[in-house]
Amino acid sequence: MLHFKGLRGMLFIVFCLTTIIISAQPKINSPYSRYGIGQVSDRNFFYSENMGGLGGSYIHPHAINIVNPAALGFLETTAFDMGVHARNYGLRDMGDTEYTQLWSGNLSYLSLAVPLQNKLNDLLDRKERNINATTAFTLKPYSIVGYNITTQDSTNADIGSLTRNFSGEGGTYNFTWSNAVKYKNLSMGLNLSYLFGKIDYSNQLFVNDNLASFVTSSENGVGVSGFQYNLGLIYNHYFNREAFKEQKTNTLKQLSIGVYGNSSTSFTSTESQLNIARQFSQFGGLVTSDTISVVDNENFDGVLPSELGFGISYYHGERYALGLDYTRNDWSQFSGNFVNNPLKSTYKLSFGGFYRPNYKSINSYFSRVYYRFGFHYKLVPSEDLIINGGERIKDIGFNFGMGMPFFYQRKISYANLGVSAGYLGQGTAIEERYVKLTFSFTFNDDEWFVKRKYN
Repeated sequence: MLHFKGLRGMLFIVFCLTTIIISAQPKINSPYSRYGIGQVSDRNFFYSENMGGLGGSYIHPHAINIVNPAALGFLETTAFDMGVHARNYGLRDMGDTEYTQLWSGNLSYLSLAVPLQNKLNDLLDRKERNINATTAFTLKPYSIVGYNITTQDSTNADIGSLTRNFSGEGGTYNFTWSNAVKYKNLSMGLNLSYLFGKIDYSNQLFVNDNLASFVTSSENGVGVSGFQYNLGLIYNHYFNREAFKEQKTNTLKQLSIGVYGNSSTSFTSTESQLNIARQFSQFGGLVTSDTISVVDNENFDGVLPSELGFGISYYHGERYALGLDYTRNDWSQFSGNFVNNPLKSTYKLSFGGFYRPNYKSINSYFSRVYYRFGFHYKLVPSEDLIINGGERIKDIGFNFGMGMPFFYQRKISYANLGVSAGYLGQGTAIEERYVKLTFSFTFNDDEWFVKRKYN
């Protein structure tokens, strides 16, 4: 007889919340989401993001990591992870003029991971298993688009002053099926993802000074769909495993090394475009309206970039861990009919870890808490033809967080609180300063697929 109760409950929660995360696209107003397919979301879950983003090599028996899918091979319990965030950001130009202060937020991701074997069964059968396999399902935003930019041009002597408005909103999602197989200390993993979503763009040109002013507008709706994949390897080296097993030491020291990546992949964009010219009288009334062109559901092929990442993490028992991650994305390979200019390749460098004073403490709860810290430096996708002399757009930030253990149905689980603060576009004409608050739950269950034995 097998025990499914905890797993069924997690599946029900995933089903209910999936509709919420799809229907509630977060709202932002960032000029840097104009480029490519939008502002690309971090694939790290919040516990890892609070350490700067150590997804390349970080492993934990109770935490899901799909950045490098090989990390799932070290998962020992069924885990359900969901995260929400709130972000405050403001825009400032080179003259230190503040333009806006906004809050945004949403349900950030859902993930359910299930090891295909149970260690409780192994204990009951008195056997040690060298091979472990895990599967996981994750829904997470891939990119977000949200901007509204207005510019003034008074240099045309014949026409007069012009006002241009550019806006966009929407985004894309990834539904990912992850699998990993671990043999002894080496784990291999594979992510298979379906990309989908919709982005709406609007461009308007206003002729201001004529008695009969003109407005031309272009409305473009882009539906995106395609498949992606991601491969990963992690090797975990134990420095003193035998001594730890024989209880000669209570500190297990280990080092994990990971590599992950994928080649460029294709996607399809389905585009509808409407171009209209309107003329208004000096009193504001509409004089004429003319449809210039219409494109209805035309399909185009596009290319998403390749990725290659490396990571290394050291663990000193449950006391502390330190890690370093490097990822490169070749956005120069990106192409799409709705993108005018080529993009530049990007990279991300992360450093971080955690400190846990005493996970065995009985008297002090906060001695059992994970105190996480990190730093990230990354270049974000941007066009070759950008302002300020081709200055690259950088995202520089610091991350802090707490992983607070609690018992749910007599199983150890975690509530993760975090904060990130940083600059986006520092040194360019428009600088975005942000503070991001994150909150996530990780629920664990070790009674899935348990064989009930009766005498």
